[in-house]
Amino acid sequence: MKKTPEKTDEQQQTLICGRNAVTEAIKSGRNIDTLYVNRNAGGSISRICALAKERDIIVKQVDDKKLDHMCAGAVHQGCAAMLGCAEYYTIEEILEDARQKGEDPLIIICDEIEDPHNLGAIIRTAEAAGAHGIIIPKRRSATLNYTVHKTSAGAASWIKTARVPNLAAAVKELKAAGVWIYGTDMSGDDIYKTDLTGAAAFVIGSEGFGMSRLMRENCDFLVSLPMYGQVNSLNASVAAGICMYEAVRQRRK
Repeated sequence: MKKTPEKTDEQQQTLICGRNAVTEAIKSGRNIDTLYVNRNAGGSISRICALAKERDIIVKQVDDKKLDHMCAGAVHQGCAAMLGCAEYYTIEEILEDARQKGEDPLIIICDEIEDPHNLGAIIRTAEAAGAHGIIIPKRRSATLNYTVHKTSAGAASWIKTARVPNLAAAVKELKAAGVWIYGTDMSGDDIYKTDLTGAAAFVIGSEGFGMSRLMRENCDFLVSLPMYGQVNSLNASVAAGICMYEAVRQRRK
């Protein structure tokens, strides 16, 4: 007899499995990050997807094998909803937070950071450095789930995170508000020779590919960290932390 795997703490806290449970969760307005469905399951799946679309919930198509693994043996009927562990804010609310504190905005833009441990680590450092907000895309990005919350040591509850449909549009909104955009790229200028005072937002590229071409083109400046070893790259969260604290150092002068 095949043993049914037990749900982990993370699965218990972030997943809702089964058509009726998922439908009612969507209708109730619960904070749902992503809906996973097997469209081949038929029946009410299409209606559930339509409800999710009305509420701007990301829908991802997966097979039953993936759902079986996610739900750890629980009956899912072709769908599961992943809950968020925190509410999202708007870019304007992030900027307003800086204004209320009488500070120049310091913002981190995560360009397709998909590892929740990396996102959690970035959020933890950003909160400690006094940053005013994090911006993540709705697609191809980790979300504020249980793993991110745990890795951030609770910082995700204290710093404002905006989840936007288009990062390029978000950058334009920041520029209109007087925020300079600094992209992190190996071809950029030495960060220690770059003026980071004033309103600033750092773009941190994905773990495997760095910044996207479109984001690179929309940056005001490109900055790099000096590398003296044989390895020519740093973990995304480590690079983000160094950039943030260099900005903090310059602002304290």
